[in-house]
Amino acid sequence: MTDVTDLGIAQLRDGIRIGSFSAREVADAFVVKVSRAKALNAFIVETPDHAIAAAKDADAARAAGETLKPLAGVPIGMKDLFATKGVQTTAASHILEGFKPVYESTVSQRLWDAGAGMLGKLNMDQFAMGSSNETSYFGNVISPWRRGGGDNAPLAPGGSSGGSSAAIAARVVPGATGTDTGGSIRQPAAFTGISGIKPTYGRCSRWGVVAFASSLDQAGPMARSVKDCAILLENMAGFDPKDSTSLELPVPKWEANLSGNLRGKKIGIPKEYRVDGMPAEIEALWQQGIDWLKDAGAEIVEVSLPHTKYALPAYYIIAPAEASSNLARYDGVRYGLRELAEGQNLQDMYAATRAAGFGDEVKRRILIGTYVLSAGFYDAYYTQAQKVRTLIARDFENAWTYCDLLLTPTAPSAAFALGDKSADPLAMYLNDVFTVPSSLAGLPAMSVPGGLDKGGLPLGLQIIGKPLDEQGVLDAGLAIEERAGFTARPESWW
Repeated sequence: MTDVTDLGIAQLRDGIRIGSFSAREVADAFVVKVSRAKALNAFIVETPDHAIAAAKDADAARAAGETLKPLAGVPIGMKDLFATKGVQTTAASHILEGFKPVYESTVSQRLWDAGAGMLGKLNMDQFAMGSSNETSYFGNVISPWRRGGGDNAPLAPGGSSGGSSAAIAARVVPGATGTDTGGSIRQPAAFTGISGIKPTYGRCSRWGVVAFASSLDQAGPMARSVKDCAILLENMAGFDPKDSTSLELPVPKWEANLSGNLRGKKIGIPKEYRVDGMPAEIEALWQQGIDWLKDAGAEIVEVSLPHTKYALPAYYIIAPAEASSNLARYDGVRYGLRELAEGQNLQDMYAATRAAGFGDEVKRRILIGTYVLSAGFYDAYYTQAQKVRTLIARDFENAWTYCDLLLTPTAPSAAFALGDKSADPLAMYLNDVFTVPSSLAGLPAMSVPGGLDKGGLPLGLQIIGKPLDEQGVLDAGLAIEERAGFTARPESWW
């Protein structure tokens, strides 16, 4: 019999429904996998009881002849940015260590209502700030992948959703939640050979998700296939009156409508994404992706997004500005860490708590954000960045008059070794060069694995769609998935 931990979301769901195996067997198998994967450091908290309870409910419902819930008995991982009632939620930061929310985030509640179980809270970059999963207070997540040729240097799983990507690629969880502010679902998906979609801004509720940059943050699913992403997204999305940015729209049947046939579709290739110094392997994969989409029936057209080169600097003004405002609430007064020495006043307590509680990258972004929002520099930096954001969004709107979707690489390289870029923040920020523009415009975008580089590491292709066209993005992702035939997986060393 196939090891159930090799199965994806759809296969597990369908197998539980028809009785190929029990939900309890599935939960037990994944719980064992989680317990044996400590070397990856993908989990901050393990919650086997939650997964087993959901499995018992699914098996009881099936035994009673009841209609099973959409994700009955399917265990998943939950990024530690989502508030989970009674389970520690830290955003991978010391300042929130020990914090157990008395409420459940809307996205996680929807997944539990659909019958899913939680295997644990997944490690991540602290407050979702990072591209390599090296900023977590709880230690680096290590990618399950290794370079070929006997190079055993530990690799970055991408960030900030690196715990999610590592756990999925290692078959420790079949799927997981992620969040994407400037590429934090797509870039880790590309680094670890899995799929991940950032939906249109407002598709998934942000209520109960620890805020980084409120005008950019968006939850989304990560899994090993496009279909699995569609299934998870259907159960995560939907209007939430508790989130003022939530879109009051029905959730489409993305899974049922999935089709890899792209006849009649026009795919745009943005010429500005051909950046200087792009590795030949990334260029070759991009061309391969173009050929695959042609084979699926699409017409390829070149388009221009002239303000692309300003996207990264605009993002690294807007996101830190919002972060500095959002993180002001962590002051040691209401919850979380409090550092207070005898004889200190309130101001001393604030300073000591935030100095001890935040990591270097978080402090760096708070300082940048506070600076660009300060009286003398607000117009010079923040106002200008918002104007650039408007121009970037307009570029995409103009492109849609010529095409239905865009195809680009997801990241400018394969996974790099941990420590390679951590000393140079600018080099680290360049990892987001292809993912940030669609985030600034609030567009749906997805990464799917396209192949391996010469070192045997995964490379991803990115599809960007019009607002609310997750279906088009998923369909193009499926067309690539069917033609790429990506079945590579990391060899177990953990």
